Amino acid sequence: MEETTGKKEVVVTSMKAEYIEHSIEVTHFAASGMATQGLNMPVLEEEGDVPTEMTVSVEEQDALDGSMAVTELKHSIEEKKRRRQRVYSQKFRREWLNLQDFQGWLSEGSGPDRAYCTACNKELLAGKSELLKHANGKKHKKRIAEGRENVTVATELSSVLDESGMPHVLRIVDMRSDTVTQPSRAMKEAMIDAPVGDDVFSEDPSVKALEGKVARLLEKEAALLVPSGTMANLICVLTHCWGRGSEVIVGDQSHLHLWAQGGIAQVGSIHHRSIKNLPDGTFSLQELRSLVRGDDPHWPVTTLICVENAHNMMGGKALPLQWMDDLGTLCNDLNLPLHMDGARLINASVALGTVPSCLVQSCDSVSFCLNKGLGAPMGSVIVGTKEFIARALRVRKVLGGGLHQAGMFAAAGMYALDHIAPRLTLDHTNARAIAQSVSEEHSSAITVDLKGVQTNVVLLHCDNIRVNAKKLCQRLASVTDAESEELGEQIVVMMLPITETTARLMVHCDIKKDDIKAVIKKLKYIIQEYDNMMYLEYKISV
Repeated sequence: MEETTGKKEVVVTSMKAEYIEHSIEVTHFAASGMATQGLNMPVLEEEGDVPTEMTVSVEEQDALDGSMAVTELKHSIEEKKRRRQRVYSQKFRREWLNLQDFQGWLSEGSGPDRAYCTACNKELLAGKSELLKHANGKKHKKRIAEGRENVTVATELSSVLDESGMPHVLRIVDMRSDTVTQPSRAMKEAMIDAPVGDDVFSEDPSVKALEGKVARLLEKEAALLVPSGTMANLICVLTHCWGRGSEVIVGDQSHLHLWAQGGIAQVGSIHHRSIKNLPDGTFSLQELRSLVRGDDPHWPVTTLICVENAHNMMGGKALPLQWMDDLGTLCNDLNLPLHMDGARLINASVALGTVPSCLVQSCDSVSFCLNKGLGAPMGSVIVGTKEFIARALRVRKVLGGGLHQAGMFAAAGMYALDHIAPRLTLDHTNARAIAQSVSEEHSSAITVDLKGVQTNVVLLHCDNIRVNAKKLCQRLASVTDAESEELGEQIVVMMLPITETTARLMVHCDIKKDDIKAVIKKLKYIIQEYDNMMYLEYKISV
């Protein structure tokens, strides 16, 4: 018996995309999914054509008795994902980066089913056929050719063309950290002109000048230049914990505890015990007293207390002066030295409106960074007593931190203290402006603790339903055609996911006023995009 097929009717309701820029993508995979069932759906080419409710006419007659059969199907979010995977069977593969057709322009996109063309500044479907089609396109080949002719491109702004051939400006604002800064021309000139000597023999005049300047700034007896902040903290802990079986108490969210690879245990065989950091970067002094070990041969010996100021993971907060005084008093009572990781100490002093020495008067040692927010290419300075620095010099030597003609880096540090440090207030103001703009959106997807923004650090908190920190950073680093059309420029903002739900941005001396305006414009657009996020659900009657 021949099978007769009449007209089919399908009703699609509550069609809602994950977020606006992917509406067309969702429609396309829905159309492809229904095509496998013998159904038809119009292809939507423009974002504005995507409806929130759609009716497609389909009828089917039973071949045996001629009756019309009606079946109701519900498609959940999981079903949506399965359909997408069936349609996009070829997801991005890292080995494709090595293929000759894709070399020089292909990179991973915002998801496993997306790729990214760096030449065209455009996200693509990750299927190999789609990528080959794009690679053979006239516009792509032209941009590749232009890129080879003009190898040198401005680091801040580069001219590109969108799909319609209209010129746009690609602005890249790197706010992952305040360590991404580039030495200014004036700083480089200071480095070139610096008198140098062999610092391992203590003969470099520029190094001596920097060490003396920092020691006076923090009102300590002596100072020592070392290559990095991680090494500076490690040297200080090893110097304090000279004997075996030592224990250090550190905040559970401190840089020394989370981001130093456990160096004090790995290199120094020193046990570290964590204490819970409070939202302002402090910790309970009562709890600290209870953690200090007594005289028992089964236990390590509590030897050192460490704090961080300003506190990175707590949003760059400056430790309150009264709390620091109380901590110093407690450490004196317990006969324990106090070390401060002062990577962003100048930021903390600016936020509190006081000189840096007031923040460290209770500390026996301080590590002070020159390349975090101050624009120097490298270097940290350790300060303490003359006896402490003499011992720290021995530790620096065994860790390989002794530099010979280090005067060039010392000169960069001197320039940073003289010219960049007085302008940190501007960084704080700009960070506050970004946080204020996010707060004013009253978003439920992306939020900020406006009161907690004290220095150059802003933490953006994600709801982890519509977006997590990693996806937010990926989205901020990408540009869609609709976005560039609405904003009038192509803006790439680079931020850092520091937890699953928290993304961090840092303002620094290389960020200009126009960059702040661009970041705010981009953030507002993305926040509205996520706030408008809706879920996709189908109801099909056959």
